[in-house]
Amino acid sequence: MLKLSTSFLRRSRRWVYPLLSVAIAVGVWVGQPLLGQAISLGDIIRIIPSGVQVIQLASLSDKQEVAIGKQMNDQTITRQFRLYRGADLNQYVNQIGQRLAAQSGRTQIPYTYQIVEDKSVNAFATMGGFVYVTTGLMKTADNEAQLASVIAHETGHIVRRHLVNQLKEEATLQGIATLAKVNSNTIVNIATTLALSRPHSRNAEFEADQAGINMLGRAGYAQSAAPAFMSKLLNQASTPTFLSTHPATADRVARLKQSINPSMANGAGLDNAAYKARIRSL
Repeated sequence: MLKLSTSFLRRSRRWVYPLLSVAIAVGVWVGQPLLGQAISLGDIIRIIPSGVQVIQLASLSDKQEVAIGKQMNDQTITRQFRLYRGADLNQYVNQIGQRLAAQSGRTQIPYTYQIVEDKSVNAFATMGGFVYVTTGLMKTADNEAQLASVIAHETGHIVRRHLVNQLKEEATLQGIATLAKVNSNTIVNIATTLALSRPHSRNAEFEADQAGINMLGRAGYAQSAAPAFMSKLLNQASTPTFLSTHPATADRVARLKQSINPSMANGAGLDNAAYKARIRSL
């Protein structure tokens, strides 16, 4: 019998154990009782779908979050909604977003800001720096600072990794987090469902409000625009989609007003006429 050296056995563990964890995870998902069978390296290679990234959910890196965000973007723009194609206005919204993102405190990831062609008043963020605002919301805003306040709020969700935390909680509930590693396609599907249909917690919304109004001020925008726009939406005949799944709007308005720095209350972006002229093509 060939006697294996201790150093060889140690080196073997470095790749055998990770491969076994992948095999177990994939085996659970495809319904194969691999734990009751002898597992060879050939078996492991065959059961891992070609081109599918397997990720470790418990320690999701910035790079992995951005990759998931890109997959979610590809999925949502082909299946869920239609992006507005006007280049000038998309550039305008992206410029506002980048100005805010530079003051976000989380600048190590790229940010992408896009317009969704939809009459409803809405905005949302996914993962990895992707933020969306509807044409309906842009038309409802009185000025650039009000639009920027919504973009800043959604960017705040990304800065605080709220959807990432929701994803981990949901994965735990579904028993996915107990697996060593998970197929990224599974993660994308769950995350997309959460982003489009599951509200953030009350605390998460307050955190995004605070992060957003801080960003707004640091970027030079009038902080007063945040509570002003929210109050305008609160006084409409029907609750806009943007606020329908959020905590009590009156409470949020009160907190935003308390958070305003007097020296930043009346900054840039309050010219109503200039803004309406800018978005006239919508």
